[in-house]
Parts: sequence; C-alpha cells; structure tokens
Amino acid sequence: MSDKAKKTFSLVTLRRIFTYTNAYRRTFYTAMLLSIVLALIAPLRPYLIQQSVDVYIKNHLLEGLITITAIQLGLLLLETFLRFIFSYRINWMGQSVVNDLRQQVFRKILFQNVAFYDKTAVGTLTTRSINDMESVNDVFSEGIISIIADVLTIVAVIIAMLATDWVLTLICLTTLPAIILATYWFKENVNKSFQRVRTAVANLNAFAQEHISGMSIVQSFAAESRESNKFDEINKEHRNANIKSILAYSVFFPIVEIILAVSLGLLVWWGAKRMIVYDVTPGVIIAFVMYLNLLFRPLRMMADKFNVLQMGMIAAERIFILLDSKESIQNDGIVLAINLKGVVQFQNVVFSYKPDVPVLRGISFDIPAGKTLAFVGHTGAGKTSIISILNRLYEIQSGHILIDGQDIHNYDVYSLRKHIGIVLQDIFLFSGTIYDNITLRNTDISLDKVKEACIILGIHDFIMRLPDNYYFNVMERGNTLSQGQRQLISFARALLYNPTILILDEATSSIDSESELLVQKAIETLIKGRTAIVIAHRLSTIRKADQIIVLDKGEIQEQGTHQELMQQEGAYHQLYTAVEKQEII
Repeated sequence: MSDKAKKTFSLVTLRRIFTYTNAYRRTFYTAMLLSIVLALIAPLRPYLIQQSVDVYIKNHLLEGLITITAIQLGLLLLETFLRFIFSYRINWMGQSVVNDLRQQVFRKILFQNVAFYDKTAVGTLTTRSINDMESVNDVFSEGIISIIADVLTIVAVIIAMLATDWVLTLICLTTLPAIILATYWFKENVNKSFQRVRTAVANLNAFAQEHISGMSIVQSFAAESRESNKFDEINKEHRNANIKSILAYSVFFPIVEIILAVSLGLLVWWGAKRMIVYDVTPGVIIAFVMYLNLLFRPLRMMADKFNVLQMGMIAAERIFILLDSKESIQNDGIVLAINLKGVVQFQNVVFSYKPDVPVLRGISFDIPAGKTLAFVGHTGAGKTSIISILNRLYEIQSGHILIDGQDIHNYDVYSLRKHIGIVLQDIFLFSGTIYDNITLRNTDISLDKVKEACIILGIHDFIMRLPDNYYFNVMERGNTLSQGQRQLISFARALLYNPTILILDEATSSIDSESELLVQKAIETLIKGRTAIVIAHRLSTIRKADQIIVLDKGEIQEQGTHQELMQQEGAYHQLYTAVEKQEII
C-alpha cells in the first residue's frame, strides 16, 4: 500500500472514529472551544511579565506592579482551571466512546458464526476488546484534540513573538528546521516500533490465553520447558520492539533540549547586543525566554502525540475490520418457531467446513415428533457435524433441513434455537454459582423453577450436598466439579429451557461410575416426549433409540432399529460387538 493510500485510509479511519462522538457533541465542542481559549491565554503571561519589567519595575510603580502581579496570578489560576476542565472532558469523552465501541465489538463477537471462532484465536479477540480499545481512547486523551490544541498554542505564541519583535523571532526560530527533522525521524522510528509492539501484544495474549486454558495438557506431557521457550521468543520480540521505541525517545528528547538551548543561546547573544544599544528592553528578553519554553513544550510532545494518534488508528482499523466482518450469523428468516412439534427432516444435505472437502455427502433421514434417533460411527464420520448444522451453527452447501415441514432458513434463528436444547460431551461452565450456570444468568428464572427442574432430573440431592447448595461457586470451566456433576448441571440447564428438540452429543462418555446411573436416569427424563438426536457411546442409550443411523465418511451406511441392524450383521453389528467387549465405541 502506498503512503498516499495509507494517509487516505487513516483519514477515513479517523473520521469513522469521530462518528462515535456524535452522542457527546456538547463535550466535543466544549473541548474545541477550550483549546482555542487556552491557546489565546498562553502568550498573555509572557506579555504581562514583559510589561511588569519594562513598565512597572523600571519606573518603580509599586501599586501598578502589585495589580499586574494579581492579574497574572488570576490568569494562572484561570488557565489551570481551564486545563483541568479540558483534560477531564476529553478523557471523559474518550472513555465514553470506548465504552460504546467496546460494547459494539463484544456484541459483534457474540453474534459471529461458529466458523469465525475456528480460525480466530481467543487471545486476538481479547486484544481487540481490551488493549486496542485503550489505544482508541488515546486518540482522544492524547491524540487529535490535544494536537489541535498544541498547534493553536504554537500559532498563538509565534504571532505574539512576531508582534513583539519580528527580528528576534526569526533569530530564535532558525533552529526550527532542525527540530522538524528530529521530530520526523522520531515519529517514523517510534511508529514502526509501536506497530511491532501491538503485534507482539496480540501474540502474547493469544499464546497465554491458549496455554493457560490447556495447562493440564501441557503438564500431562511434561511440555513446560518447550512451551516456556516458545513464550520466551514471543516475549523477547515484545521487549525488543519496546526497547527500539525507548531508544528513539532517549535520543529525541535530549536533541530537543539541545535545540532549545541553542535557541536560548541565540536569544541571549542577539538580545544582549541589542540591549547594549538600547534597541530591545530586558522585559522583551525575559518574555522571549518564556515564549520559547511555551513553543518548545508542545513541539517536544507533538511527535509523540502523532504516534499515539497513529497507533490509535491502527488499533481502530483492526477493530473496524472485526466490526465489518461478514461472518455474522445470517438471520434472514421471518417465521417464529412457536408450538413446534419437533419433526426433523434432512433432504440430501451436503456440508463441508472447507471448500471441496465434504464432511456430509447427501444425508437424508426423517425423525418423527417425540422419537429418538441415535448416530453411531467412527471418529470423523460426521456425527457432530449433523447436530452443528441443525441449529445453524454452520451453514450447509446444498440440500434442505426441515423442522415441522419448514426449511430452517425460514425460521428466525434465535427463535429456533430456543426450541433446540444441546448437551455436549465437553461441558462449559462459567465462573459463578450453579444457579447462574443453570439459568445462564436469566433473571426471569427463579430459584424455585431451578429446584423443580433438578428434582425432576433427580439431581437436587447431589446439589444440596455441596457447600452453599445452588450458590456453590463452580469456578472457571467448572473445575471444582467432576465430569459427571458438570454433565448433570448441563442437563438441568437443558430441561429448564424446555426444548422441543434435544441433542445429546456423547453426553454420557467420560463420566465417573458414581454419576453414571444418575446421568442415565436424567437422560431418560430429558428425552421423554421430545424429539431427540443422540450421539452415544453407551449401550443402553443406543438400544433404546427408535432409529439408529451408522455413519461412515459422511454417508449413511446403515439405518434401522437395534434389532434390524443386528440381524443384518453389518457395520452396526461390528460396532455393537466391540461395545459389548469394551463398553466404549
């Protein structure tokens, strides 16, 4: 991308960032007005000092000196108060915009389809939601508005200097090209290092998030040292990028101080020569010292603020790429799923996660309302894919999926999903209480309703034996509970929402023997009177299904009842025999 293209894109990004200030126009206009007022006030104090020296001190006018000193003190207090208001308002606006933008980003993340998460690291999304947002906040607190205020101050000071003594002004500003070159060098070097820092931060977040979540695997395979070395490489890249920016700061600020010292030296040299011949007054020299400090202070920070602005725009570009993503859940259906019976039909369904790599090849079957269909087959046969496309976590490439005779794309997707309950093998519980996890923090569901569902499932006694009962804190991912206990909580969650169609994805595998009977009883209660799709490893669940489908490489290999398939002595017979020997498929 050319530099011109980058600048144009940056301007577009900046304009888009500022559309989020529309809700805070009064604050924005107040900040802009204050920046103008502060710029006008900046050269007044040097001017008043000049008048104090050249008029009141020179002529021994004590009463006038007291008056002008009081005016200076009042002006100083006024400027301090206005700077406080200015700083507070732009930071308040920045935080308010970030609050709105972060909420929008998180809603976007919530409504992305599942395929998006298959190729996007959790740590990257964390960076977008947190770190990048803080950079966007800097656009307001230290970015464009602050830069505008500094530019106005510089212009006001230079005008005041020219009005006071234009020759002395030109002498003092002969160092200006040097500071412009130094500023440009600093801006370019820090900009490159900051981009490296942002990339390194995203990599650090992604790596740390992934490995902390999978720490049990790392430790089980004694991979701590290897993973530590990988983290060390990423961490060193982050360190090196920061050190490069630190080097630029370490060089730039001393150079600016030297340039300021040179300007002051020129001022003293030229001013002293003119003072000897009474061509300039001591008050003017003192005022110019103050003018130069007022001039160099924003110049010194300008490059840094430009980099902060650029980093904020880079962060904003990443955020806007996420917001503009077309991978959101496509909800173009208008039919509300009301009073569903639960008749499910697959008609020649073809599905693939990647183009030209089909996972399901022309799958067709019917499930009458209230009946149970079990899927069996080896790993990778396509069992989980079938339940993933039923509630539109993924979209099919061809064919039709019907519920009660209506194509699922005609349904409002959120209305449809309320009628489909899912219990997965890998149960995810959020940090919080058992009550929160069963209700998913739905405040419309009372504790009494939760207890009623748990009593029906026969798990109320198990919960009451826990400390704090329904308010027992399960911690992140439910690690304080056994696999079977987590499974039972997920059953209660499914029953509470009273789904018409129930999906059990290997929900009885990997549970402890103590919970097995309780889980089996809970499953029987759950599927009673509901259309159920079961992917099972347990013999009892398979035998009780009304229909069984054997999948192999995305195709239906056999279909029938348990007795019919056993009589055929085909693939199902082999799988079932293996289960009888190992009690696991």
